[in-house]
Amino acid sequence: MWTYLRLFYEFAKAGLFAVGGGLATLPFLYNIADTTGWYTHADVANMIAVSESTPGALGINMATYAGYLTAGVPGGVAATLGLISPSIVIILVIARMLKRFQNSPLVQRGFYGLRPASIALVAAAGMSVFKVTMLDLPAFAASGSPGDLFVWKALALGVFLFWAQRKFKKIHPIAFIAFAGLVGAVFSF
Repeated sequence: MWTYLRLFYEFAKAGLFAVGGGLATLPFLYNIADTTGWYTHADVANMIAVSESTPGALGINMATYAGYLTAGVPGGVAATLGLISPSIVIILVIARMLKRFQNSPLVQRGFYGLRPASIALVAAAGMSVFKVTMLDLPAFAASGSPGDLFVWKALALGVFLFWAQRKFKKIHPIAFIAFAGLVGAVFSF
């Protein structure tokens, strides 16, 4: 029972402060991993992969996945409800008040001020994902060789997919996801 309440609480904090969408929840997921030990940073990379390749909002998919990893289906429900509850409450309050204050310069500046916070959270998430996916810090620390710093297979795949997505814009993103999954399975990423 305490695990479900803790899941709800931890993800409610993430839902309250993760301004900017699903990727903005990543720093919170890393923090939850570090403070609770429920999952590892490598598990977060898997959460991103699964959440990006399944229908639904990224943050909600990741909360459900993290909760499921921690405490099964009830854990997934608790984490998901925790993540969305602050948003529901805030939206209801804002919707009620926004009609009166939407033209206020103070409100406009407040919304404008949220933009840099969103960008910073998404950039931090992107750097964390890059670190987990593209860098092999333990191998680099062991050898000291710059050649051991990168996971070359993952870097090559990322560069190729970036190029292919730009070159072949008419191919559906699902094809790129399926191709990346196949390459990861074949080459044991």
